[in-house]
Amino acid sequence: MATTTLLGADVELAGEFARKHRELVQEIHSVIVGQDRIIGELLTALFARGHALIIGVPGLAKTLLVKTLAQTLGWDFKRIQFTPDLMPSDITGTEILQTDPATGQRVMTFVKGPLFANLILADEINRTPPKTQAALLEAMQEYTVTSAGHTYHLATPFFVMATQNPIEHEGTYPLPEAQLDRFMFSIHIGYPGREEELRIVDETTTADTPAVRTIFTKEEVLQYQALVRRVPVSHHVLEYAIDLARASRPEVEGADAFVNEYVEWGAGPRASQYLVLGAKTLALMRGKPSPSCDEVRAVAPPVLLHRILPNYKATGEGVTPAQIIARLLRTVKEPDYKGK
Repeated sequence: MATTTLLGADVELAGEFARKHRELVQEIHSVIVGQDRIIGELLTALFARGHALIIGVPGLAKTLLVKTLAQTLGWDFKRIQFTPDLMPSDITGTEILQTDPATGQRVMTFVKGPLFANLILADEINRTPPKTQAALLEAMQEYTVTSAGHTYHLATPFFVMATQNPIEHEGTYPLPEAQLDRFMFSIHIGYPGREEELRIVDETTTADTPAVRTIFTKEEVLQYQALVRRVPVSHHVLEYAIDLARASRPEVEGADAFVNEYVEWGAGPRASQYLVLGAKTLALMRGKPSPSCDEVRAVAPPVLLHRILPNYKATGEGVTPAQIIARLLRTVKEPDYKGK
């Protein structure tokens, strides 16, 4: 790559993005207590033009976080509660027969479903059958919905945040690995600390409701998403991202004995792409003109957590994907910088 820094007008645009990102985080924190890592990872996925899967027990303000984010962005927001009886047409829309009042003719009209919004909260996505899951995931990938042979384009920007409850398994339909791979990030939310929980209870048991300002317009979000794609990356950073993803795959050349022993399936090429896109976005958020290996390491856990499948032995010995990722981050070395 000829350059490792932004050029021309993009430099000014990057500075503006970093400033507005700080405003956005501050505005979200006017409603959401703590959860700095969660907010950071969610915004990284959004500006990288990805989607996020959030895993956490009920009552951790997942819905409030997404609604607050929608308000700060001025986006249309829809929450879809996934249930076992939900059909694909319930989320994408359906064709209905209507009478044209002017002509009296009966025509088929497409009624858009809740998927036609900018920000979607797919609540408990693992509670709905695979056919309905697939309809959502197709829209996430293609930004289109097909009904009765007609293709309808979703409005952009378009961001899906799906949630899963990790403690309930009865009556659920776990997402297959190929469908999990469509999500850029897997974000795990834990319980708040004592001081944070004290603030949460204090601030949410009064009549006060903080007003939230809109920080970004839809056009600005699209502009900054395009800027992320133009951020240059040093060759050694690209190599490191690829090496990190490849190191998670068992039985490949040079695979670590630990990976061969405990991993059934590793991360595919899409993980390498998301490591780079996430690193680019995080660099802009930090006010840097291009990412380093530090940004790749920072986004590695949410990118890899749902892409590494431990084998039977790992499950029996309690070896988790998080532990495997931590080992990869310790053992995979940065390539030498050659100024490419």
